Amino acid sequence: MDQFLAMAFAQLTWRESLRDIEACLRSVQPHLYHMGFRGRVSRSTLADANESHDWRIWADLAQVVIGIARPLYIGDPIDVDLNETVYALDSTTIDLCLSLFPWARFRANKAAIKLHTLLDLRGSIPTFIRISNGRVHDVKILDEILPEAGSFYVMDRGYLDFKRLYVFVLASAFFVTRTKKNVKFRRRRSLAVVPDTGVISDHIVVLANYESAVDYPDPLRRVFVIRIQASGWHSSPTISTFRRSRSPSSTTRGGEWNSFSNGSSSIFGSRHSSAKPRTPLRPRYGSQSSLTSLWRS
Repeated sequence: MDQFLAMAFAQLTWRESLRDIEACLRSVQPHLYHMGFRGRVSRSTLADANESHDWRIWADLAQVVIGIARPLYIGDPIDVDLNETVYALDSTTIDLCLSLFPWARFRANKAAIKLHTLLDLRGSIPTFIRISNGRVHDVKILDEILPEAGSFYVMDRGYLDFKRLYVFVLASAFFVTRTKKNVKFRRRRSLAVVPDTGVISDHIVVLANYESAVDYPDPLRRVFVIRIQASGWHSSPTISTFRRSRSPSSTTRGGEWNSFSNGSSSIFGSRHSSAKPRTPLRPRYGSQSSLTSLWRS
């Protein structure tokens, strides 16, 4: 218990080392019993505990805490008109000192690990965390995620693998992701576009490449969206809102976006849609970025 309390304190107060943890906690030694500490905090004892205790104990504890926390935030707004759970999946590369962490070699003179996180946007609660070697490609993490039926998964194009994404279809889940320029598809039909929402085109398409079509045989929905970046002018359809909700600092680079999402009750205004884009100001076509999306018809 003392190990958990000490490491939780370190995380919440941004401690930088075991010595830092020890110094801070010993400075208020008479009050530690109020927090549940049973003895004197020592960095050597804490180091031994971190090395010898099985990490799965804390992983199971984290899942219990997450299970308690998520219902508390189920009613939090996420800027989109959706009752379903919305997840954001992304990774962060954490640089390390190569001389201290030779097992984490990333490049010739650099060490790093990757932190893969699946975030529930209601309450910003991480429901899945995986720490891997810095060389592990993002798309491989899809093999470790169990899709939740009816939920939406928002991800970057680093996760574009049609065979893996089709697992979401089989699990009755939905995904939204950017695509790449070399993805080929054939248009089946066009859908009506609501004016002044930033949506330029909306198509039902199928993959044209044979291998991709075998991996993902269902139709997809492709939506091309303009998002104005100039101050005072913006467009905010649902998919752009998903992207902004993932991180307050998340921005879109200028140029073309392509994005895919699966599902017949899509977030872009099919007849069963429950998500309604907000009406933006009329855009000026100057500084802009664009986004395109697909999903199962």
